Amino acid sequence: MEKTKATIQRILELVGFKDFSINSDNEGRKIIIFINEGDWFKNWIPRVISDLNHLSKVLANKNDHDSVFVDVNNYRKERENIIIDIAKAAARKVVMTKEDVKLPAMNSYERRIIHLELATRPDVETESAGEGVGRCVIVKLLQ
Repeated sequence: MEKTKATIQRILELVGFKDFSINSDNEGRKIIIFINEGDWFKNWIPRVISDLNHLSKVLANKNDHDSVFVDVNNYRKERENIIIDIAKAAARKVVMTKEDVKLPAMNSYERRIIHLELATRPDVETESAGEGVGRCVIVKLLQ
């Protein structure tokens, strides 16, 4: 993981970021980056995370070790909290209306968060539906 961290740090320097910090969480297999580049950077965070995660997977394959997840400015953590809130709201709606709730299309990581969050509820179940980028989660009432 330290090799991956060092490589990502070097790339951030080469790209021209001046005010950033990079830390690693070996137990959680995460690299946590804080970049202070002003308001213009906020719109680029999802793309930067995606690109750095792709890079970490390539480095992991090259160095024959487990890949790590990259988070920039706690974006991923905040997104996870939003997804969990959406899951809970959908479950409440299903219980109240007794109708299935189809959530918006999500990537596999976000769908997994929904499935894990609602797996402990005895009154609802989840299933993924659709194909490719249109794949989503449907929350259903258990009968």
